[in-house]
Formats: sequence, C-alpha cells, structure tokens
Amino acid sequence: MLAGCGAKRITLPSDPGTPLADVAQMHAEVSAACAGVRTLTAELGLSGRAGDERLRGRIIAGFARPASMRLEGVAPFGPAVFILAARGTAATLVLPRESRIVRNASPEAILGALTGVALAPADLQAILTGCVVPAPKPTLGRLHGNGEASIDLAGNATIYLRRVGNRWQLRAARRDGWQIEYPAFAGTFPQSVRLQSTSPDVRVDLTATINELETNLDLEADVFSVEQRGDERPLSLEELRAAGPLRGQ
Repeated sequence: MLAGCGAKRITLPSDPGTPLADVAQMHAEVSAACAGVRTLTAELGLSGRAGDERLRGRIIAGFARPASMRLEGVAPFGPAVFILAARGTAATLVLPRESRIVRNASPEAILGALTGVALAPADLQAILTGCVVPAPKPTLGRLHGNGEASIDLAGNATIYLRRVGNRWQLRAARRDGWQIEYPAFAGTFPQSVRLQSTSPDVRVDLTATINELETNLDLEADVFSVEQRGDERPLSLEELRAAGPLRGQ
C-alpha cells in the first residue's frame, strides 16, 4: 500500500536552513519533466477522507494547458458516476445515473462541492505532474539540517526535495491551503500524490495513485465538453454541496 488515508502527515523541515546558491539550476532539474507537459491523461485511483466520509474510486482524467480538464468517475458497471468537463473558467458536471446537471459554474467551485478539493484545472495538472503550481518561479532556496532542501516559489508555495542517488527529487510541497506529499515516483513523474488540507475549515486527506500516465498527446477539443441527452434536471452548486462529503461543515 502507498500512502494510506490514516497515515500521519510527514514532518517537513522547520529550521531556517542555509541559502542555496544554485537554486535556479536545481529547480530547473527537478521540474524539467513537468514543465514540458502540454496535455496529460491518466487513470487515478482515489482513496482517503473528505469531512467525515471515506472516498474511494477510480477516475479517468485528462488535462490540457492552459485550463482544460475532464474527470470521469468510473463505476464497476453501467454509466459513469459523474463527468466533469471544463474549459477556461466554465465547467459542466453531469450525473448520468441521476440525470442531473450543473451548468456554467467554475471548475474549482464544482470540484470543491463534489470532493472538497476546490482547485482549478491548471492547479490540479501542476500538482499531479510535480510542478505544484502552473508556472513555478523559484525565488529562494535553503539546505536544511536533515540534508533536505526547500525552494520557495512565487505565489506563496514551497517545494521540499531529498537526495536520491546523485540527484534531487521532489518529496513534498505546500501551497495555498494544502500540503502535498509525493511518496512514490515512476520515472520522472509522481506515481502517488497525497493532498491534505491545512485549513481547519476544510478537512480533506486524499491520495491519488497515478496509472497509465501519458503526456503530450493531441487531445481533441470535444474531450473537454460533455454530451448531454437534453432531459437532465438542473442541479445547483448548493444542492451538490449539500449532498457532498463536506455537507456537515
């Protein structure tokens, strides 16, 4: 088992550290793979908790820069549990089994109501590929007493690195309300990502195992739209949130 939903949050360096002179070069090396990702497709095995509910499932995901996303919740049999498609600031969510639809809401609002993870498509793609933020720019680097290094990124994010052989590898990160752990890698990309809320108002601890990862495929524009039958009943964000895993908060 990779990171389980009951695992403790890893301890990140808290000492001030000593300045790193080669921070730009170090960051360029650890972000070389993710920085070149135009499109991403993968199968995500999701497990963990949101609020008081345990979440578990399989999601087929697709992303394209700058801000397109498709997430499809796969059921063992029959129609998908949900299909969320986003392009830019507009997204549509369809619940095929209930014939309900959320139209013209922001992707982060829909995803937040659905799972508690209120992040935009570009942010999710950056987290899954290991860039952490969509356009990472290193500002300051430090070497810590435990031998690990940290690099601050513009936009109030920090990545934490450890030595693997003769190179640095991403271990964890912090950014706007989230701590992110990278327990395992498959080649140059994360094989597992753990996302934990650091805000007391949002209790989320989810781990995604990443399978069948492919990058820079040519994805047609209609991938990021949802086919509608026409008889779906409207579903508001408030109704979706009231039925979601954070309804008690």
